[in-house]
Amino acid sequence: MGNSEKTGLEAGLPSTGFVSRPVDRWRGGKATYEDDCVAEEMPIAMLYNGVSFAVMMATPHNLEDFALGFSLSEGLIASPAQLQKVEVQTLLEGIQLSMTVAAEAHGAHLANQHERLLPGRSGCGICGTRDLEQAIRQSSPVGAGCTITRRALENALSQLHCQQPMNAATGAVHAAAWADREGNILLVREDVGRHNALDKLIGAMHQGSIDPQTGMALVTSRASYEMVTKASSAGIALLAAISAPTALAIELARSAGITLVGFARPGSHNVYTHPHRLLSDQPSERLQEP
Repeated sequence: MGNSEKTGLEAGLPSTGFVSRPVDRWRGGKATYEDDCVAEEMPIAMLYNGVSFAVMMATPHNLEDFALGFSLSEGLIASPAQLQKVEVQTLLEGIQLSMTVAAEAHGAHLANQHERLLPGRSGCGICGTRDLEQAIRQSSPVGAGCTITRRALENALSQLHCQQPMNAATGAVHAAAWADREGNILLVREDVGRHNALDKLIGAMHQGSIDPQTGMALVTSRASYEMVTKASSAGIALLAAISAPTALAIELARSAGITLVGFARPGSHNVYTHPHRLLSDQPSERLQEP
């Protein structure tokens, strides 16, 4: 395998989230042979105290954030302190995240009937879930959060495109970002899977001691119910997606108290639930709860 065929992990280097591959490129009636940047995607095995829980298809980047965020959003730990150790092992088949969790954590008591049976593919949030009760988890109520102006949302959206280096290189990954109440983006995490990107963001927020009540999360994907469930588990009170929400996501956001924004684009957006947190720059505007 030549250098252009090796991933960063295979070469013993930190992963950048993308690799170079040769491509025959056809543009304007002409063919060229050159290297192209493509997103990395590989199996990530999630083990808790030696017991396998799931295999997720993900981008092998920011794995410590992924381990923490996934553990929290899946309810395997109740607090970051319960995740005592993360060991990253590169194997022939993929990557193994071996996590040691506290004895009182749910992840320390995984029974066979609670283990996932199938891989969690990059576009799937519940692949491998055995029971209906596991598939649809009730969203946790979020706190009061903070009010944010529409101008702040616009400010965050205008910054987001420039803070996605993996997507700029490959055009193939999702991002989840955290912005403060003025719309300044403080964190961005990327992954081929939208759920994985949000898990990585949640983990990074905890690593950085960021209070989820002080800003908003933006995701470059649709707002499916799993995204709302993960946001509620993290206490995020305002979630803005650049694409559409699903009906179940709207119902879960309403029940959890989350302000759910969809089709968030420069100059336009839809507010589906709890619009009181998103204010006009004109003080006279008052929105009614849909």
